[in-house]
Amino acid sequence: MKEREFVCHSEQEMLALGGRLCRALFPGALVALHGGLGAGKTALVRGMGRALGVQEVTSPTFTIVQEYASTPRLIHFDAYRLAGADELYAVGFDDYLREEAIIAMEWAELVADALPRERLSVCIEGDGEAPRRVTLTAAGAAYEEVLDRL
Repeated sequence: MKEREFVCHSEQEMLALGGRLCRALFPGALVALHGGLGAGKTALVRGMGRALGVQEVTSPTFTIVQEYASTPRLIHFDAYRLAGADELYAVGFDDYLREEAIIAMEWAELVADALPRERLSVCIEGDGEAPRRVTLTAAGAAYEEVLDRL
């Protein structure tokens, strides 16, 4: 598995990284986001959305999934409140996987068994005012190419 690491010193840098990442992704890509509360997962997805022309991206903590009308479409999941893979499938995750959309999944570790083996994992470490260490790990050749384009 190929990895790339970045350090973000501000929310603006996290937004910029999200935009850069999104421009390197492909329709049908899955981005599995890992990190504690307030680590910057939603900020990264907000940057992805902005790169697609979406002006407002909010955390779907209570709605579980938020769809954005962009090209390709951005599908933003938050698995924090899910009890496992069954609940993820109940909100139509398998249908979304068949679309040519970019899927960003916050708290992916909580539903890891439901996720495709090939994906891009993004681990964000740090909290408070500290810089964030962002590690991207590619599982699969298509995702290794994403890292090469960053």
